[in-house]
Amino acid sequence: MKSLARIVLGALLCSGLALAAEPDAEGCADHPLLTRISGYRIDRCRTVEFDAMAFSDAKGNETNVEGKLTEIHYTLHEGQADKGRIQIVRNYENAFKKLGGGLVYVVDGALAYYAAVKGDKAVWAVVNAYNTQFVGLSIVEKEAMRQDVVADAASFASGLKDTGHVAVYGIYFDTGKSDVKPESDAALKEIAKLLSQEPKLKLYVVGHTDSVGQFDANMKLSQARAEAVVKVLTTKHGVAAARLRAAGAGPTSPVASNATEEGKAKNRRVELVEQ
Repeated sequence: MKSLARIVLGALLCSGLALAAEPDAEGCADHPLLTRISGYRIDRCRTVEFDAMAFSDAKGNETNVEGKLTEIHYTLHEGQADKGRIQIVRNYENAFKKLGGGLVYVVDGALAYYAAVKGDKAVWAVVNAYNTQFVGLSIVEKEAMRQDVVADAASFASGLKDTGHVAVYGIYFDTGKSDVKPESDAALKEIAKLLSQEPKLKLYVVGHTDSVGQFDANMKLSQARAEAVVKVLTTKHGVAAARLRAAGAGPTSPVASNATEEGKAKNRRVELVEQ
């Protein structure tokens, strides 16, 4: 009898271990930007190169976002402690904060909408945690708005003449950083060309951010980005330092609403202002 009990107990333990280690559905994996909450497995997934997803803005108004769609359905392993809705929603909120975004809207504390811009991509996600045994994650990614045609020196000169300032959207930074990315070189060359053609021209180089994050941090970031642009112009493109002065405006001078990702992309910019 003792021998039989040991066999039964061993079988149960092995069965439990096998169940706990039940693998994800074939061909499925976590999204590259988001890890799963512990204790869950993927029971199904799908990816569509281009599709639409319903998304709610900060006021609860529904719209469609389009791009690469990834859907992942998570199931809690048997025997794992149940997760509360708040825990699930806040875990994804913290993940999106690390991506430079955050929670946009939530319904019943269970249906949560998130958005962020990561590098060159705008990312939207919807998490359905009404039944915490089965959590649904839908993500849409698309290329964030970029200035495909970089304005040239003549356009900058015209804008300065008309309004005294001009936005430059061809200067790029990683989220939360002030290092000027290499793909900014085309725009920087045009700024240097402008200054070469206008030898008496002096400029304020003004950094701007969107409203994501803390105000003081954004003010410091915009100042650091402006200083980085000035540094590249003076050290790499031969512009006299006396002709440039860096300033940071943070989120204080938006040119579009920060309620949309497109608007935020427009607000993250460098401006040239005539001294």
